[in-house]
Amino acid sequence: MRIAVLSLILASVTMSAVAQIALKYGMSSPIVQANLNAGLERIAPIIAANPFVWAGLTLYGVGALLWLGVLAQIDVSQAYPYVGLGFLLTMVFGVALLGESISAMRLVGTLLVVAGVVLVSRT
Repeated sequence: MRIAVLSLILASVTMSAVAQIALKYGMSSPIVQANLNAGLERIAPIIAANPFVWAGLTLYGVGALLWLGVLAQIDVSQAYPYVGLGFLLTMVFGVALLGESISAMRLVGTLLVVAGVVLVSRT
């Protein structure tokens, strides 16, 4: 696989992982949490005004555009397993940026997904 394609894959997967962190941070804000059960007409404008939610959605959009560049160049069956790296990145970012904790079982499961990505990428 060419380095340019691999770079697009890694950028797209990283953006999706960072998008998850931004969305989680935005949805964890006190005003959102206080209004979760208030009904859609009340919570929707609060969520729509949250800059972290918008940042997450924007990152997803840019990541999707990069992914289109990947799909234009290699088979989807070759590209898609790399999405599994997002599990690892999201876990690492969640711990580092949100202070989340991980269990040994979650860590082992994530590492198994990464091992699968490595195996599939070698074919």
